[in-house]
Amino acid sequence: MSKVFSRPVRRGVLGGTVAAAVVMGLLLWWMLPLGEEPPSGSITFSTGTTSGVYYEYGSQLRDALARDMPDLNVNLTASNGSPENVERVATGEADFTIAAADAVQTYEAQHPDGAARLRGVARLYDDYVQLVVARDSSVRSIADLRGRTVATGLPRSGVRLIAERVLKAAGLDPAKDIKAESEGIDTGPEKLKRGEIDAFFWSGGVPTAGLEKLADTFTFRFVPISSDLVARMHDQDGSTGYYRATNMPESAYPTVQNGSTVATIAVSNLLITRTDTAPRLTEWLTRTVIRSRDGIGAHVHSAQLVDLRTAIYTDPLKLHEGARRYYRSVKP
Repeated sequence: MSKVFSRPVRRGVLGGTVAAAVVMGLLLWWMLPLGEEPPSGSITFSTGTTSGVYYEYGSQLRDALARDMPDLNVNLTASNGSPENVERVATGEADFTIAAADAVQTYEAQHPDGAARLRGVARLYDDYVQLVVARDSSVRSIADLRGRTVATGLPRSGVRLIAERVLKAAGLDPAKDIKAESEGIDTGPEKLKRGEIDAFFWSGGVPTAGLEKLADTFTFRFVPISSDLVARMHDQDGSTGYYRATNMPESAYPTVQNGSTVATIAVSNLLITRTDTAPRLTEWLTRTVIRSRDGIGAHVHSAQLVDLRTAIYTDPLKLHEGARRYYRSVKP
């Protein structure tokens, strides 16, 4: 009897294998342009500080690009943050980068000719402004920072840009009313832990590895940033529209927040490039960004928020032609 049934069983296994192969083929047909060879060559991707979300996202995206475009060499470079990233792409020092929308808008206002060469690829996720103090600190509001030693971020960083605007909105002069220190997420946590600074600003996706690491060895809390400061920030330097009042979710840093949200400010992050970047390369890269959301999101929580429906909104930049081609190809 076993011989009678052995052939149908093998046929069933074979049929299942063929079916799986057909399904996989259809998936590959949907994911990749039919008949196209993956782009090759070399690109430079500017990220951020090594303890920040930009750097980790860039590292994970490079791995995803290696799978989709194995002959494309992706060179990652660290940076101080958004303003430096925008300048690098505009001047040709880098080909792609991540930058907060307020930094892009600021560069446009200061360097209109260079900004004209910039184009958007995708809206990614939001940065949250995070003002960190020791748990027993008497600082309860931005105004309480007067006379304190405060890390406001590295020069040419998005943290510095937004921290100074927050301080001004609260009626503080960053040059006179606080003792400003140029520390970023790489060094700020340890300086706070040692009592060398009273507070530090950070603006990034949540959770950020540098703060998760600090939470393991030091008790700290977040100072809320009230919504009334947002309207005042919109009146500064023509930055209208890129800041919004929100709450940092309670799940961002569970051991620190103890189930509570934190009032703060958010600004969207954009993946950007230049007008002279090859459309086919940009189309393939855009596809990888969208397809790899869950894979990258397993390592970079913020990446889980990348969404095909909102990715096209790269204001203040126009979409690059290659990105536009991809979004049109998947439009329902």
